[in-house]
Amino acid sequence: MSTTERIIQAADLTFINNSLRSLNRDIEAVSQQVNGVGTELADTRSELARLEQAFMQFVAADLRAKELALAETRQIKIRQELETTYGYYAEVRRQATGILQAADVNVVRVETIKSATEGLMLSAPRYWLAPALVALAAWLNDQQDLAKRALAEAVRRDDEKTSLFFALVSRRADRGSACRVWLDRYFGMQDPKSLDRQSVILVDALASGIFGGEVRLQCTRRVESWVEELSAEVGFVETQRHQWSDGLLTKLPENDNSQRYRHLARFSSTWAALNHSLNEATLHEVVRDHFVGIFDGALTPARNIEAAVDDLLDSLVKNFDDEELPLRREDRLNQLIIEKSGDRDAAQRKQALETTILDERVSFTQLLTNAAMNPQLSKATRATQRYATALSRTWIRDAHDDLTASFRARVPSDVALSIEGWTGSTRSGENEEELIGKLGAHLDAERDAALAKLKIGIKQWAAIAFGVLMIVFSISAGWFLALIGVASIGWFFAEKQKIAKAKVRVAEEAAKKKEQCEQALKACLAELVEWRREHARRDAIAVEVTNFIDSISPDQHILASHDNVRRVISAA
Repeated sequence: MSTTERIIQAADLTFINNSLRSLNRDIEAVSQQVNGVGTELADTRSELARLEQAFMQFVAADLRAKELALAETRQIKIRQELETTYGYYAEVRRQATGILQAADVNVVRVETIKSATEGLMLSAPRYWLAPALVALAAWLNDQQDLAKRALAEAVRRDDEKTSLFFALVSRRADRGSACRVWLDRYFGMQDPKSLDRQSVILVDALASGIFGGEVRLQCTRRVESWVEELSAEVGFVETQRHQWSDGLLTKLPENDNSQRYRHLARFSSTWAALNHSLNEATLHEVVRDHFVGIFDGALTPARNIEAAVDDLLDSLVKNFDDEELPLRREDRLNQLIIEKSGDRDAAQRKQALETTILDERVSFTQLLTNAAMNPQLSKATRATQRYATALSRTWIRDAHDDLTASFRARVPSDVALSIEGWTGSTRSGENEEELIGKLGAHLDAERDAALAKLKIGIKQWAAIAFGVLMIVFSISAGWFLALIGVASIGWFFAEKQKIAKAKVRVAEEAAKKKEQCEQALKACLAELVEWRREHARRDAIAVEVTNFIDSISPDQHILASHDNVRRVISAA
């Protein structure tokens, strides 16, 4: 070999050898990066899913916070508008029972009362109570002409409320004949299918024993005739079931149970239905406690007839008038949004169930439903709640049975589970071994697919073939080709070792993932078993509700003649 060839060979072999080592390191680094990218891609997908969920939760929380702030602002504006537009009504209302109480103790001159009521007449040009108070003052002052003119104006503005007002005033003054006349006038204007909301005051008076024996009998007969008239309507029973179902549903809780059943909430697409079913089952307990609270303890009558009637007069005059209804409805919606922490949809659903409570006109049976289920909105007393519940006992039981049946029909029988791409279903976790086996098979197949991708490819086989070829050619061409061949073969075995390590890593990660997924599945099944137990326990309370409703005597007691004696009246 000549000197020139030796120099070229030494120089070229050193450069090529270094280049091959550098190329091998680069390929190894790239291979590691590719494996790392694959792992990071899987992690990124998981993080993106969690980020998406967190983002949606943030958006929902932000919307609720904005709705809450807007509701609070709107409520302030609405109440300011109510005060500005109808605030002068409050002054008139404050005078109503004050005049009667002042007349009782005779500490205010009749001229003062007259002057005060006439001033109210000027400040409340459309309000029915202002001329009614003028008539009351004139009556106390024995000014018949003025009393008649003022009374005619009050009747013109609102005949029903004026008639009921003076029926109560007459009862307070123990003028039975006048009370009967005013009640006859009031009853004559009533349609049991379209009663004014103020009719609850009449029911209060009857249930509280305000009226004397003859007047009470008159009211009782009229109430019974209303029930008979309504019962004769086609579809009455169905209407009552629907009406009372809506009334009971106003008590439906809207709890988020995801913190107690975290794995089900995360891994089950059936969770929304499970959560709703649990809330529906919880309704039985709420309804039971509601009715038990109505009948728990004795009713305490007012100390005398004057105080009892004054309470009813307060209810009559303080309840808002029909012209205030639009603002009152909007105020109620904003109040519900605040109570629901900014969840406008939940507030609107709640208001939809309460809508009939604020209706200007309702049927007598709807009046009973409103009084029994929502006394705060309907302004009903506990005595009225008891009376309304007793009259409606059969309808309540039927509506509750209907709701119970519909709740049970909606309970999910099969619960879907989804864990890391695997899906399955169970009823009560009884097929745990089967699900674990299927989950394991799914994850094993996923692992095997990943391992199958980690194999010697065409590039590596080409490298070893090229290396062998170079070694064969080096027999006649010299050490240069032999060195290239050895380097190619060395790279092949390095790649093979790298793939073997990657397979070990994939197998270890797959085993860890399998263990975690199996634990998640077991946790889901354990929570489902607990959910079934809790649901069954809450659902069983439905029997207690039915038994309690059945235990209410068909002849519900009411206070009689404003004493501690109780009179039995017949229920529907």
